[in-house]
Amino acid sequence: MKVLVTGASGMLGRATALALLERGDEVCVLQRRPAGLPCREVLGDVADPDVVGRGLAGQDAVVHLAAKVDVVGRWADYAHANVEGTREVVAGCRAQGVPRMVHVSSPSVAHAGRPLVGAAADRADPRHARGHYARSKAVAERVALRADSESLAVFAVRPHLVWGPGDTQLVARIVARADAGRLPVLGAGTALIDTTYVDNAGAALVAAVDACGTAHGEALVVSNGEPRPVREVLTRLCRAAGVPGPRRRVPAWAGHVAGAAVEAVWAATGRRDTPPLTRFLAEQLTTAHWFDQRRTREVLGWRPHVDLEEGFTRLSEWYACSPASR
Repeated sequence: MKVLVTGASGMLGRATALALLERGDEVCVLQRRPAGLPCREVLGDVADPDVVGRGLAGQDAVVHLAAKVDVVGRWADYAHANVEGTREVVAGCRAQGVPRMVHVSSPSVAHAGRPLVGAAADRADPRHARGHYARSKAVAERVALRADSESLAVFAVRPHLVWGPGDTQLVARIVARADAGRLPVLGAGTALIDTTYVDNAGAALVAAVDACGTAHGEALVVSNGEPRPVREVLTRLCRAAGVPGPRRRVPAWAGHVAGAAVEAVWAATGRRDTPPLTRFLAEQLTTAHWFDQRRTREVLGWRPHVDLEEGFTRLSEWYACSPASR
């Protein structure tokens, strides 16, 4: 097929584009800066209709990953990239006659702070989603799924905590804090969390492209399906990078208070760098969040092929070859 991948300069977008290329699809990528992939590139803003139109022309499907992913910043920036960008991709699909759209969302769109234990993909809820990122992605997912029709089949796929070699979001931040001796465990560290190795997430998005049409119009959470205590996940990621794991504990209540205080300081001073802790991060580190994968695997005909042990081994090998990445 001819497939457009937006946001291919990110780790998951790159993995998805490469998986499509490896199986013989004709791939075009759209993002702000060159991704260095062996395919046609369209550079520009995903909220620009002319840019999106150039990318979607002649395509059979689009995997829409482009988004602002952060924990700080103005609502207007998140709304522009995540909400307006999604609206333009939907409008472009309709204008260009593209029949399949895989919208990449996030489990955070349905997370209101309560533990999620074997949860299904509940409806995106902008009112209760935590923070600008989650709220904007919830609105964007609703925009995408409302566009589902006989002429445009839409899936919303929510990969959960994607990580792997070269990850600058989750792994790099954990490793940097651990290397500086500033990575505590909040609470007991026993809350079960699920994660997704990047190659599995990319393969799931490719499977969603194939399944989109025979099934569509729903949201699916993707994960490895191997819940582990949060302390174990943090320790294994640090060990793979060759840095000490978390060495102290902070009471859960103190973490939540500190997250709120840090957010207030960042908001008052207008700081744009990543804060060390937020209320949402404190919730993520102290409450269970793992998902029932049966519906996802049934609909997509997909199963993860890299288990956590293999993933940690691959990450360790990558750090061994890239010591400057720590």
